[in-house]
Amino acid sequence: MLIANNWKDYQVIATSDGYKLERWGDITLLRPDPQVIWHGDKDIFNYPVHARYLRSEKGGGKWEYFKKVPEDWVVSYGELNFKVKPMGFKHTGLFPEQAANWDKMTALIKGANRPISALNLFAYTGGATCALLAAGASVCHVDASKGMVERAGENVRLSNLGDKPVRFIIDDCVKFVKREIRRGRKYDAIIMDPPSYGRGPNGEMWKIEEQLFDLVKLCSEVLSDNPLFFLINSYTTGLQPAVLKNILTLTVQKGRGGVEAYEVGLPTDEGICLPCGAGGMFINE
Repeated sequence: MLIANNWKDYQVIATSDGYKLERWGDITLLRPDPQVIWHGDKDIFNYPVHARYLRSEKGGGKWEYFKKVPEDWVVSYGELNFKVKPMGFKHTGLFPEQAANWDKMTALIKGANRPISALNLFAYTGGATCALLAAGASVCHVDASKGMVERAGENVRLSNLGDKPVRFIIDDCVKFVKREIRRGRKYDAIIMDPPSYGRGPNGEMWKIEEQLFDLVKLCSEVLSDNPLFFLINSYTTGLQPAVLKNILTLTVQKGRGGVEAYEVGLPTDEGICLPCGAGGMFINE
């Protein structure tokens, strides 16, 4: 398991009965987590949190507030700064476990000793974009949500990276990649975090199990002749790391470099690690 264990502004205090108790800077939140199928030692449901997310039996849910919470606030990871805000469907605008991948990508870029151009697809609020820029890469950040792309721009500026080479694109990721192929554009690194389910701008259905292979194969056409890495993140329950490894082996590796696959997790104060998804990474070293 690749563990994000270098946070100071974030921690998982405890886990129990489908929930995780977290600290985001000075704010404590209680959020559902489907991986937590155990009974913890700490009574997290009586812990003095600022807010908790309550699921609805009809789907979705809402935030319940117990203390005054700012509309948004900033947490830091090293020199990177991110805006955090309780949003719909329990999200906060940041996935802290991805810091483990940020560290991994940073080491690869700094060790490459050459300019690296990176394509970040389904890029959300730009955690990976900030890490890539800070490491010295140029980045093309693509997401279909205007609000998320705007938040990514805020995070880049908060991290004092506003003068770095970054393009923000609001577009359907598949359509954008197809246009880049026609334009002959190439990238040395590709990162993607595709959703489990979704709809395109014209109502197209996306289901990761059915379309991930074709997407990765398509993206392999915009890799440069000397690529550095290709990272796939997945939060889809049941999609094993070995599946990501097989997809990258069949589409990207092509007899060069190697492919790694792993779970991504967060340490907790209970002395366990909370699994938070899977990663697969082709590395051309």
